Amino acid sequence: MPIIIPRELPAFSVLSQEGRPCLESPAAAPSLKIGILNLMPKKIDTETQLLRQLSYSPETIQVDFIRVSSHRSKNTSPEHLNRFYRYFQEIENEYYDGFIITGAPIEQIPFEEVDYWEELCDIMAWSQSNSRSTFHICWGAQAGLYYHYGIHKVELPKKMFGIFAHTVCRPDEPILRDFPETFFVPHSRHTTISRDEVLAEPALRILSSSQRAGIYLVADSHSNYFITGHSEYDDDTLAQEYFRDVKKGLPIQLPENYFIQDNPSLGVENRWSAQARQLYCNWVKQCACGRG
Repeated sequence: MPIIIPRELPAFSVLSQEGRPCLESPAAAPSLKIGILNLMPKKIDTETQLLRQLSYSPETIQVDFIRVSSHRSKNTSPEHLNRFYRYFQEIENEYYDGFIITGAPIEQIPFEEVDYWEELCDIMAWSQSNSRSTFHICWGAQAGLYYHYGIHKVELPKKMFGIFAHTVCRPDEPILRDFPETFFVPHSRHTTISRDEVLAEPALRILSSSQRAGIYLVADSHSNYFITGHSEYDDDTLAQEYFRDVKKGLPIQLPENYFIQDNPSLGVENRWSAQARQLYCNWVKQCACGRG
């Protein structure tokens, strides 16, 4: 079904060329309202990635992009942000069927030292009463687990970087409906979450995990989901990151299980997109449940 976004948003033309349905004004049929707090530096890429996943859902979705006022983006133009984003203060009296909090490449900074941490805490508190379900991604998942449950992130000996196999732990969970027992997810992070702390919190349940990458998907009784990977990533997202660091002369290993035969010249085998679409479709269906 269509997603409702401004025609001038770069994602509109990209997704239209891919055959994904987009509308620039609300349809006659009722639509779900999804808010996306985009904390990623390359915001336009993230917009397209998330909108692509949402466009596969059976619901018509109206999307708002939200930004924090306590941080100035260095990688996205003020013109783009002023045109397509709303500050949290502008939407705090609104209600969303679903709310997404993205990741951010700041895992190695203590939460309290992040310049927008206090504002993010306000947003996470607000989301519990102003959204039917909140979907936290990567650093956003670590931040959410820390804010809501005091669960700490743990520094990894080396970056978790690549495509990793995951196992479904609770096949009866609606968000994992129609998932295979084993599926793949991209990861790119320097920290993880403590399994012992998650298991010690009775309000949390682990829905999926990876022998190599650790806990992947955690849920609580308030319809919060905490996802440690980046299922929304494009085929070349990890490649761009890898070649960027190589060009800068930074220490970076080949992303695991990503390039065909571990040879960047042979391209990428995408093994995660089908389950990414299923994950977002299942989540949107849950957001739609109980809508009046």
